[in-house]
Amino acid sequence: MKVMRYTEDMIKEFKDNGYWTDETFYDYWAKNAKEIPDREALVDSRHRVTWAQAKDLIDRMAYRWVELGLQKYDRIIIQAPNDVNAFLARIAAERAGLISLVVYAYMRQKELSYMIEKTGASAVVIPNTYRNFNYLEMYNDLRKLSPDLKHIFLLDEDVPAGAPEGTYSLLQLLQEPVPEEKLTVLDDRRFDPFRDMAMLTSTSGTTGLPKLVEWNIAPRLCTAKGRVDIWKLTVEDTTAAIAPFAGGAAGTLTYFAAPIVGAKTVLLEEFTAESALDLIQKEKATCIGVVPTHLIRMLEQPKDKYDISSLRFIRSAGGYLPPDVGQTAESTFGGVITSDLGTQDVGSVSGCRVDDPADLRRRTVGRPLAGNEVKLIDDDGNVVGPGEPGQLWFRGPNSPAGYYRDYETTATVFDSEGWATTGDIVKWDQGCLWIMGRAKDMIIRGGQNIYPAEVEGLLQEHPKVKIVAIVGYPDRELGERACVFVVTKPGTVFTFEEMVSFLKEKQLASFKLPERLEIVENIPTVGDSGKVDKKVLKAELEKML
Repeated sequence: MKVMRYTEDMIKEFKDNGYWTDETFYDYWAKNAKEIPDREALVDSRHRVTWAQAKDLIDRMAYRWVELGLQKYDRIIIQAPNDVNAFLARIAAERAGLISLVVYAYMRQKELSYMIEKTGASAVVIPNTYRNFNYLEMYNDLRKLSPDLKHIFLLDEDVPAGAPEGTYSLLQLLQEPVPEEKLTVLDDRRFDPFRDMAMLTSTSGTTGLPKLVEWNIAPRLCTAKGRVDIWKLTVEDTTAAIAPFAGGAAGTLTYFAAPIVGAKTVLLEEFTAESALDLIQKEKATCIGVVPTHLIRMLEQPKDKYDISSLRFIRSAGGYLPPDVGQTAESTFGGVITSDLGTQDVGSVSGCRVDDPADLRRRTVGRPLAGNEVKLIDDDGNVVGPGEPGQLWFRGPNSPAGYYRDYETTATVFDSEGWATTGDIVKWDQGCLWIMGRAKDMIIRGGQNIYPAEVEGLLQEHPKVKIVAIVGYPDRELGERACVFVVTKPGTVFTFEEMVSFLKEKQLASFKLPERLEIVENIPTVGDSGKVDKKVLKAELEKML
């Protein structure tokens, strides 16, 4: 199955410039199994596997799927918490020539029914139950939507009594070795990294059903190598998925980047601040993938309770990390904060290097990744000058092939030359990209633009503010005004007057001052992604008004 958007001219451009290679991700697992077979590759609370063991499990899993009749380019959905065998299932899908779609464990019938019908998935990998929810029962119901969904692989030792036909214990299938000579059938199903669709990702779905995005291997591998470079990742590192590996915050670090250099990955199945810090201490993790919410909760724990001196850097993604939180995290945990810019829809744009100055790492999203071209455009379509805000557009070898089998929607996101926008308003300064806010979140008050991220960043520095989010609300006179939602730090009281006074001290323009303050117990997020769900906040504000 060929990817949609990439033409032969684009493929030649990125190959000739050295950004795309004919490697696959499985090649690195095979390389590590040969060169560092006895070093640990993957760890969770129940499993510890070396690179040699991991490659063997991948080969067994892929071969059994082929043996059971799954065809090349069949779609397979992997829905599970952080788990070694679920992690391996993703690379086994590539090895077997299956197009994988890894989704968050919190997704339910509404989102999954759309995905199954859209993809015509043939198989799923799931736990029987997780967090007291019965996934097997849910997928048995979902099978009614697609006659192609014939295989259910459980991440359990046994298949429960009464399970539907076509249900298998994935762990049982892995028990029997596969002779080396039989693995040639897998070599014949190798993906073309330039032209074949190899994986799907889903957007977080803040505006309805998530969209599905199709990827060939070359751009994902290009991005992974770029991250390895700016993070200075080596075989001596131990990466930790604190966030779900199904998402970008932890997945980019652990699934895509770590195997390139043979770094070990440890998986946290169930997040609590205590369990995350304990995992870092126990496994001597050097780099972690988190969303800002995780980091804020970890900072609430006693500083001296855990020895996490091994930590080298913290990759925070999936939402805005206030600079003062980054500074506190660095002084508390020791590891430096790195930030970057990218979306599931259009790909990876930029990133900070771990050795960049602290202010740039905390306040910018760094420089464009190798091969990316960037331009900032104003409302009239003109390129803006240095220091001026504009909507970010970019093109390069780090982008997906478009929305799954949807040429029409893809054409609204990528133009014929491959340019796309993240929807962010940014500016150039000190050679880096500074986020001013999302174009869709921008508040227009009396004809003047307010970028919420700018004001949120300032308010986050207030000693009484724990979490902050700003949304606009309609106003008859000015068009829109800004409302601030704040979660205060325990034992503090934060008033509207304090807020205004603080922002004036920061020399913020008067038109940017929020005109409403709501103190709340929590800020809604999109599932486990950690992204603030401003759609929910706006709906709550409408009810108040």
